[in-house]
Amino acid sequence: MASISTHPQKPVTSSHCHTTKSMVSPYLPFLAALPITKPIPGDSPIENCDITTHQSLKLRSVDLSPNPPERGANLTITATGWLDDDIVDGAYVDVVVNYGYIRLISQTYDLCEQLPNVDMTCPIERGDYKLTKEVEIPGEVPPGQYTVFARAYNANDEMITCLTGSVNFEALI
Repeated sequence: MASISTHPQKPVTSSHCHTTKSMVSPYLPFLAALPITKPIPGDSPIENCDITTHQSLKLRSVDLSPNPPERGANLTITATGWLDDDIVDGAYVDVVVNYGYIRLISQTYDLCEQLPNVDMTCPIERGDYKLTKEVEIPGEVPPGQYTVFARAYNANDEMITCLTGSVNFEALI
């Protein structure tokens, strides 16, 4: 078997592969940077990210209407899930919004200050929740792909949830 490296490598074998360490290692940094996601049931492009990390919010479904969102239309978001731990003052959410490869927003928000936007207030006790929120999508949204990452943490820095999703607004003709 040919090796990429000029240094002799001991082959790594299993019943499924036969390769050398030098053939795998150049790809590890790239693979480690990929987010590990899992689709959330429902009609939306939203996925759970960082799924190997314990998250206190277990989303059962997320629905967007319309899906995909449309310029100049109202978007209704409906989510259901179970919260394992109370959310208290000091909770925060890190939000990153990219337009293609351009970072539009990279901001940390006080979660309790943002909750009135969805008709909730801190503290939020553990339990079963259903949230419905309507937002307006401006008609002037430029065409392109928008990707959002939101990682929410409790005051003790334990992850509440990690969500990601992408929406593509087509060019107007």
